Amino acid sequence: MKSEEIRELTDDQLGEKINELKESLFRLRFKLSLGNTDVVKELRRQRKDLARVKTIISQRQKESRSA
Repeated sequence: MKSEEIRELTDDQLGEKINELKESLFRLRFKLSLGNTDVVKELRRQRKDLARVKTIISQRQKESRSA
């Protein structure tokens, strides 16, 4: 997911997105532990998406504190 797409989401949608990504990461880690090496790229992509979402939430919180 691109950061522009993430910025368009509301705070509630971002919270839902975090939950979805955490659940997906759990499933991918489980598949990886079973020896499925095909999920490595997807695992990396999802971790980066989760970091992007958390970063945007943090930025919004900083903006609201300073306003």
